[in-house]
Amino acid sequence: MGSHPAYVHTVLDCQRPRELAEFYRRLLGLVYRAGDEPPADGSPDDADWLVLTRPDGTRQLAIQEEPEHRPTTWPDHSVPQQVHIDYIVDSVEELERHKDVALGLGAELRLDRSDDEEEPLYVLADPAGHTFCLFTGGSVGSTPGT
Repeated sequence: MGSHPAYVHTVLDCQRPRELAEFYRRLLGLVYRAGDEPPADGSPDDADWLVLTRPDGTRQLAIQEEPEHRPTTWPDHSVPQQVHIDYIVDSVEELERHKDVALGLGAELRLDRSDDEEEPLYVLADPAGHTFCLFTGGSVGSTPGT
């Protein structure tokens, strides 16, 4: 593995793991790790740990049940965010499309800076309240205030 730890994936806590996994699976075009798919036989879905990968098997996200999870209230700091994930898209048109997809899947818009000529972006919260940014290619590494 080398002389340093290797990144595996980001883990998100939530109260309803399947719901959050489905949100990200559909938003990002991910797939379940083998064995983590929803039960096909109608049996109860009691999964408390799910892993999402790219179609090539590269791990991206893990979703973990945490019954006491409290969603961030950002930009209000009553319950501060402790982490957020940035996602990049190719154009303003794609930014709008992916924002609409996220909202349709249950995300909440927290900040609209789509009219910023230098760095158009949206900050959204997933159904469990984790914030994430969608922005265009020219903005990598410069997401202030989130």
